[in-house]
Amino acid sequence: MKLAEVQTILRSEVLCGLENLNREIVTACGADLMSDVLVYTKERTLLLTGLTNIQVVRTAEVGDLMGIIFVRGKRPGPEVIEMAKAKGIPLMITELSMFDTCGMLHSRGIRGCSERVTPDEL
Repeated sequence: MKLAEVQTILRSEVLCGLENLNREIVTACGADLMSDVLVYTKERTLLLTGLTNIQVVRTAEVGDLMGIIFVRGKRPGPEVIEMAKAKGIPLMITELSMFDTCGMLHSRGIRGCSERVTPDEL
């Protein structure tokens, strides 16, 4: 699924990275512990989080994540947005809860990071 479709499904506001919404994702990771994100994410993963600090962008960069969606309408500060722009990481905001966000994506075929993904699916 492309990030543009995710943006439509979740009725998300794009903060930056509009030019990268053609990225394809296979899995999503809903987490507020960035150490868990680094341990459990796979290729072509989207991060869903309620954290809005700079560490989220750093984690996305190190983990080579496809983008970040902030849940519950949480809005990061300008320094977070600027860093994501510089790193080419799309940022979006949804008003939905973490639970609803994960459920909506899962019901449309996006797998969780703990689920097995075959190499042909990547």
